[in-house]
Amino acid sequence: MKSLTTIFFLSCCLSFFSTTTLLAQKGSAEIYKDIRKLGVLANVLYLAAHPDDENTRMISYLSNDLSVNTTYLSLTRGDGGQNLIGPEMRDMLGVIRTYELLGARAIDGGSQLFTRANDFGYSKTPAETFTIWDRDAVLSDVVWAIRKVQPDVIINRFNSDTSRPNHGHHTASAILSEEAFDLAGKKDVYPEQLKWVSPWQPERVYWNTSWFFYGSREAFEKADKTGMIGINIGAFDPVTGESCSEIAGRSRSMHKSQGFGSAETRGESLDYLVLVKDAKNITPQSLFEGIDITWNRVKGGQAIGNKVHLLESTFDFKNPVTSIPLLLQIHSDIEGLSDPFWKKIKLAECEELIKNCLGLFFEARTERFKASPGSTLPVTLEIINRSAKSVSLLSISPSSADTTFYLTEPLLYNIGFTTDLPFKVPEELSIPYWLKDPHTEGMYTVKEQTMRGVPANPTSITVDINLTIDGKPYQFQTPVIYKTVDPAEGEVSRPLSILPPVTVEANDEVLVFKKGESREVTLTLTAVQDSVSGTLKLKTPVAGWKVAPESINWTFGLAGETLNTTCTITPPDNTSSTVLIPEIIVGESSYHHKIHTLDYPHLPYMSIVRDATVKLQSMDIGISQRPIAYIQGAGDDVPASLRQIGYKVDVIDPAGITPSTLSNYEVVIIGIRAFNTIDALAHKNKILFDWTAAGGTMIVQYNVNRRLVTDDFSPYPITLSRDRTTEENSPVTILEPTHPAMQFPNKITQEDFNGWVQERGLYYPGEWDEHFTPLLEMHDTGEQGTKGALLVAPYGEGYFVYSGLSWFRHLPAGDTGPYRILSNLISLGHKNDKS
Repeated sequence: MKSLTTIFFLSCCLSFFSTTTLLAQKGSAEIYKDIRKLGVLANVLYLAAHPDDENTRMISYLSNDLSVNTTYLSLTRGDGGQNLIGPEMRDMLGVIRTYELLGARAIDGGSQLFTRANDFGYSKTPAETFTIWDRDAVLSDVVWAIRKVQPDVIINRFNSDTSRPNHGHHTASAILSEEAFDLAGKKDVYPEQLKWVSPWQPERVYWNTSWFFYGSREAFEKADKTGMIGINIGAFDPVTGESCSEIAGRSRSMHKSQGFGSAETRGESLDYLVLVKDAKNITPQSLFEGIDITWNRVKGGQAIGNKVHLLESTFDFKNPVTSIPLLLQIHSDIEGLSDPFWKKIKLAECEELIKNCLGLFFEARTERFKASPGSTLPVTLEIINRSAKSVSLLSISPSSADTTFYLTEPLLYNIGFTTDLPFKVPEELSIPYWLKDPHTEGMYTVKEQTMRGVPANPTSITVDINLTIDGKPYQFQTPVIYKTVDPAEGEVSRPLSILPPVTVEANDEVLVFKKGESREVTLTLTAVQDSVSGTLKLKTPVAGWKVAPESINWTFGLAGETLNTTCTITPPDNTSSTVLIPEIIVGESSYHHKIHTLDYPHLPYMSIVRDATVKLQSMDIGISQRPIAYIQGAGDDVPASLRQIGYKVDVIDPAGITPSTLSNYEVVIIGIRAFNTIDALAHKNKILFDWTAAGGTMIVQYNVNRRLVTDDFSPYPITLSRDRTTEENSPVTILEPTHPAMQFPNKITQEDFNGWVQERGLYYPGEWDEHFTPLLEMHDTGEQGTKGALLVAPYGEGYFVYSGLSWFRHLPAGDTGPYRILSNLISLGHKNDKS
C-alpha cells in the first residue's frame, strides 16, 4: 500500500494551533502556492538562540516568495525570559514560547526545531554561556539538525564576533553554527547519528545583519554594503493578495509573552546577508548562486520537473480537481526516485496536494478532552469527498491499537461518511518530552536521539485512513481531537490530553515556613476518570520535617469531582529545605502528577502534566505586619509568596487608585514592568507619591527604559540602564550595613546572598538623584561593580524604594535571602524599624 509520508512536525505539532483550519480543505490560492513549492528543491536553516530571535520577514520571504523549505533552529525554548501575559516562568514559560514559535511558523510557512540547550537567563559572554550549556551536546544537536534538514544554506541571525557586546547566547549560537557547518559532512563526527541521518555539507553560511548591529538605522544606512547581498523581503503575491512582510508581522506578533506585537508592513524592504563561509570558497552574488534548486538536482528529476511546471501552468483555480490525473502521475514518478531524502519530502507534498484538490476532509473527534491511560475513548470519524473523482474507503487503523477496521465504502461526491469507534488510550501521559527527565540549569535531558530537536510531543492518538483514488491505494492520517459547539463561540476544538486517573496539587509549587512553625496545607485531588478509588501517600525525605497524616484514602464516582484534603507540615527549628512527595496509588499503579492549564487566546488550550512534588523551605525570618496593596505588573507571583510568610496582601486595580483606597494600606508594591504596561500609572503616579509622602512605603520593581507610560515613575529622578547581574552567585557588597533596610527585622549578611536562582537582578538604574541611598554593590566576573540594584530614599514622611532585584524569580523559588531583604523593605517606616 502506498503510504502518506506526512511532514511529521506539521501534522503532529502545528495541528495544535487550528485543528479545524488544518483539517479543512485549502482554497485554490493556497493549493497553487503548494504547487509552486512542489517545483522547488531547496532547504534553508535559519539559526539563532531564542524564540523571537528569528527574522520572520526573512523566513516569510523564503517560504512564501521563493517556496523554499525554511526551518528555524532555536537553540533554546526561551525558558529564562520574562512573561508579559501571565505568571508562568521557567519550564512553563518555555512551553508557552515553544507554542508561540509553532504558531509563528504556522503563519509564515516555516518549520521549527530546537536543541537541548536550556535558556538559563541573560548571559554577557559566550564563554559564560558555554560554562552552563554542555557545549559538545548542543553542538551535536546543531549537527543533527543540519543532517536532518540538509540545508543548502544556513543563515545565522547573529555573528560570532566575541569582541562586540551581545547576549552570550546570541554569539554562542553563531559560533556553534559555524563549527557545525564544518563538521556535519564528516562521517567520523557524531557517528552515532548516522543510524538515522547521513553526513551533509551545506554550501554556505550567511549572517543576516541588520541596523541594530550598527547602533542605529542612520549608521546602517551609511555603512558600506559592497560585500552584502540585498534581498527585497517585501515581495507582494497577487495570488494571495498579501506581501511577505505582512505575513511576517502576523508571525512576529505570536510572541505575545515577550511583548513583540508587530505591524504588517507593505512595500519594498531590504534585508542583508553577509557571507561567513562557503564550502567551495567562492563569493556568491545571490543567495543560491551555483546551487540547483530545481528538480534537475536529483537523478530522474527532470521529467518530474517538467510535469510540475505543466501542473502549475494549467492549474484551474475554479476546479482544482482537474489537476488530479497529473498529480497521480507525478506521485508515481516520485516513488521511483532513488534519492530517499527528496523522495520523502516531495511524496508528502504531493499527497497533501492530492487531498486538497479532491476536497478530502478527515476528522476524528471525541467529546472528551481529557482521558486516562488504558481507558476507552469513544471517537467519531468523519470523512467526506468533495469531488466527483472515484474515491473509496478501505480500512481504518487507530494508532493506539493493533486493530484494523476493514470497510469497503465508496465516498460519493459531497456525501459524508461517519462511524463511531472505541479507541484505547495509550499509557503515555501528556508531559512535554523535554520535561520528562530531570534537567540541569543549562541542559534538558532527551535520551532518544530521534526526539532531539522535535518541537513538541506528537499527537496522542491518530487514525490511519486507507483509501483508493482512481483504483490506487493511498494512506492518510488524522489526529484525534476534542471538539464541541459553544453557544457563543461555535465550534471549539482542543488537543486531546492524556492525564493520570487522579491528579494531586498543592496551592503553591514552593511552600515557605518560618522555622519550627507548623502549617496546615491543602491538597486538591481531581478525578479524570469515573469510578476510581485509592490512597494518597505523603512523604518528606529530609530528617526533621514531619507530615501528618502520611496516608489518606479517597474515592471518586465521576470524572471532574474534586476533594480538598489537608495535612499538617512541621519544619525543623532551623533553616532547611526538602520536598513533599504526594503519591497517588490506584491499584498497582502510582502517579505523582498535577495539571497546569495553559489557556491563552493565541495558543491551543493545553493541559500539561507536571510533577506534583512541592519544594518545602523553612527560614529564619521576621516580618512587620503591615497591610500591603500590590499592583500586578507583567506577570509575577510575588503576592502569593508574601502571603505564605504571613503578610496580608491585596491585589488592587491601578485604575481605581484614589487617596481613599490607599488609606487602607501602609505599603504599596508595584509589580515588574508595571510602568511599561499599565497606562493608568501615567496619571495615578502623583496620588501614589502623595500617599508615600504622607508616611507610606512605596516599593517599585524593575522596569525597562523602552515604552514607559511615564518618565515619572519615581518622585526623584532616576535614569534606567540595561545594567544587570546575571551570575546568581556573584559577589555582593553591602554598602550601608547599618541602614534599617539591612537591619530590621532581619539582619542581612553575606549568607543572605547564597542560593539565588538565575540572576541577581536586571535593568538597574544607571543614574539617580542624591536623595537615594544605594544599599548593594554587585558585579559579574571581570566587570566593575554596579550600585543601582537597590535604591532607598526618604520621601516626606515615608520611603520610596526602587529595586532591580529579581524577586519575581527568587520568591517563588523559595530563596531565603530575597524574602528577608524584601521583608525589611516592607518594614521601612514601621514604628519599630529603629530608623
